[in-house]
Amino acid sequence: SLSAVSSVVIPLDFLIARVTMVNNFVLPFLFLSSVASFTHAPFVTRYTTVAMKMADGPEIEVISQPDQDFLDKKGVFDWGTWGCGVSKFPWTYDSTESCYLLAGQVTVTPSDGRKPATFGKGDFATFPAGMSCTWDVTEAVQKHFM
Repeated sequence: SLSAVSSVVIPLDFLIARVTMVNNFVLPFLFLSSVASFTHAPFVTRYTTVAMKMADGPEIEVISQPDQDFLDKKGVFDWGTWGCGVSKFPWTYDSTESCYLLAGQVTVTPSDGRKPATFGKGDFATFPAGMSCTWDVTEAVQKHFM
């Protein structure tokens, strides 16, 4: 069943926009009308509905060039290592994972609309559990991960 979480109506001269949040979907409603029809029922003469899936969950977190103390406290240099050449591939994180790039450049684009993250050598990234994404490796990657 659908349940509205929030709704707002914004009058803008001859345009009324209403955005309703329904089960993680944004439903913007656009009503085109004349000034006279605002005072006479029914005031809606034409409408369009569009639905867009919103991102679910936390974003990818990137810490650019963390200091040695940060890396030592995390124990990064005791973690496993992994690498790959220039490539593009899908990936899903079953659990939260962090990595520290020793070499390379990558853009990770979540498949659910969350913001993509680009990072490279010397950067630390954390990927949320359950996130599916595409890795676009533009320079060969070597990383520590856990």
